[in-house]
Amino acid sequence: MEESAASSTAMFVSFMRAIYSRTARRPILHDPWGETLVPGEAIDAMQLKIASALSRTAGTAAANGNAGDNMLAAALSHPALANVIVRSRYTEDALHAAMSRGVKQYVLIGAGFDSYALRLPDRARHLDIYEIDHPATQNLKTRRLVECGISVPASVHFLPADLGQQRLGQVLANSSFKATEPAFFSLLGVTMYLSHDDNMTTLGEIAGSAAPGSELVFTYVDQAAFTPGSTEETAAFNKVQQSVASLGEPFLSGFDPSSLAGELLQAGLQLAEDLTDDQAIARYDQDGSSGLRSAPLSRIARATVLDLSL
Repeated sequence: MEESAASSTAMFVSFMRAIYSRTARRPILHDPWGETLVPGEAIDAMQLKIASALSRTAGTAAANGNAGDNMLAAALSHPALANVIVRSRYTEDALHAAMSRGVKQYVLIGAGFDSYALRLPDRARHLDIYEIDHPATQNLKTRRLVECGISVPASVHFLPADLGQQRLGQVLANSSFKATEPAFFSLLGVTMYLSHDDNMTTLGEIAGSAAPGSELVFTYVDQAAFTPGSTEETAAFNKVQQSVASLGEPFLSGFDPSSLAGELLQAGLQLAEDLTDDQAIARYDQDGSSGLRSAPLSRIARATVLDLSL
């Protein structure tokens, strides 16, 4: 991502959620906001990239088709669609379970154009929401909220921060976040864009910023995707990688599922659940009626913050 530009993948992800919500026969997530929040010029730019990609892979006839149809088809057929949808549903279910246990703080790291704050269920009316993202992305989002006349509750806190330059703990300390009270964290669609060392630092920062018992849901790519050699899964992953790289935001690293629990312990977290996309889809779409197909080597995990004082 260019330092002065909002994340293109964040906008495309939001747009995918909206199109899926509108067109799926039995959507497992209803999030229509992307078609409002994502600026028209950004959609136009994405359409140009899609047309260019189509011209390379499917010929000029497909590329010269209706731009809106191309965009719709690209969003619905994108290999990452299932992960984009399921990770939001899984995270919000886990958040609501945490809220039933008394958690009143939700921290979205790399929030992008997430719209949970605009879809608050009644049970979340007293939830403090902290959205953290790069200033360029967050500034565009908040500007779009104003331009579209959309208000958010006073309990929603926007914290612009470049976590490559600022520590998460300090960002939260400069807000109304209560470090002594349990919180729920999400880190969705972020780890694959960071180096492994940066991911370990981020996980340690989360554990160090939160009260014991706090929870984290995060997505990651199986490290096998970055291992030389060709399989059907890695070939499919490469298509996803090429797609995001064309937007200027290439994947950098993953985790090995067999060693994830140990690495989380090093960061002060205990693994609670680790699912492949297939397993996550099966939880919400047992008969396949939502039309979701798993993304290759994509996973979602949930962990809890350990009490290191014991």
